Amino acid sequence: MEKPLTGNFRPDKTAVSLPEYERAGGYQGLRKALTMQPADVTELIKRSNLRGRGGAGFPTGSKWSFVPMGKDAPHPKYLVANADEMEPGTFKDRALMERDPHQLIEGMIVAAYAIEADIAYIFLRGEYEWPNQCLSKAIAEAKASNYLGRNILGSGYSLEIHLHASAGRYICGEETALLNALEGKRAHPRTKPPFPQVCGLWGKPTIVQNVETLCNVHHIVNKGPDWFRRLSLTEDGGTKLFGVSGKVKRPGLWELPMGTPLREILEDHAGGMRDGLRFRGLLPGGASTDFLVEEHLDTPMDYGNVQKVGSRLGTGTMVVLDDQTCPVGMVWNLEHFFAQESCGWCTPCWSGLAWTEKILLAMEQGRGSARDLETLTFQTKFLAPGNTFCALAPGAVEPLQSALKYFAEDFRRHIDEHRCPWR
Repeated sequence: MEKPLTGNFRPDKTAVSLPEYERAGGYQGLRKALTMQPADVTELIKRSNLRGRGGAGFPTGSKWSFVPMGKDAPHPKYLVANADEMEPGTFKDRALMERDPHQLIEGMIVAAYAIEADIAYIFLRGEYEWPNQCLSKAIAEAKASNYLGRNILGSGYSLEIHLHASAGRYICGEETALLNALEGKRAHPRTKPPFPQVCGLWGKPTIVQNVETLCNVHHIVNKGPDWFRRLSLTEDGGTKLFGVSGKVKRPGLWELPMGTPLREILEDHAGGMRDGLRFRGLLPGGASTDFLVEEHLDTPMDYGNVQKVGSRLGTGTMVVLDDQTCPVGMVWNLEHFFAQESCGWCTPCWSGLAWTEKILLAMEQGRGSARDLETLTFQTKFLAPGNTFCALAPGAVEPLQSALKYFAEDFRRHIDEHRCPWR
């Protein structure tokens, strides 16, 4: 199986150097893109069925097509790589940046060329110190080899990439909050419309794209959209980085065809549950997705099929729950995180998540009541999509609403026994 995203990874887990990257075909996608018209590059991405790997899964080529083009388009235009990666349970972008940083750089240059961007930023999570060093070195190497800077490879196209180590907040996963943070403002989401593609960073056309998404771009240009679609087992094109954490035998990260069955990832690649433990459920795409249970393990891991069974693919990095871990405690831990990370911009989010977290903590401490279950159910509806300013709170209650469905008996035991049965 071809592995375009991880094929260059070194066994010693150190970053691929520029000469190694070039010997493996690096920057050939860029060279090819520079011989094409920007609109033709965007068309290739559309035909590839590449969908955003940050969680939302929006078609990448369609997103780029909303950017104003031509001589009358406003400038400067911006491309921003979202490398903040604050979703609990998610570590795929970190691996890409640490082990093959030039892959991100090349993908960004091609994407920037497609939208005629003048400046690009990597919005990097502040705690990612090693990726920061790897990317800083790669940017300097790319600039020294004329892959960046003025008149790239004699094409007439120029681009600068700036690395921005962010102060970091979970809300920066929302692209307009990220743009506010990049401008030096509080990381609050903006009203849409206008959308960033038209009015983004400093009021100019901007594309914000996830790291994994951008790492696919130059491969598609180099090998073609048909090749990319064939890598997948479903209509969503390409491979996907799938990760597993929790009490499995081999936690880790694997590049597999989009649409790989959930059971194959969990049992064949992650090795199944540790000895003496039983599988109870998992969050398939990071902390802000609904639980899936045993009956869902044959689900293909792509955007459409995961949605059909009541969850989201999200980042594709799953968190596994075993039978010796308290599901109420697990959900409380997640809601505690989300309550802390609310930006405070809208009342349902900052007030509702704090309320939810306190109720779950009371249950864990043996102070829960039967009415708490009604309140938690109300909260999952009160914080549903359409009731808050952005998607933070709706995502935060996804693990809660599904836990109330699949682990109802565990919640009742906390109330009836006035204690956490796992303590």
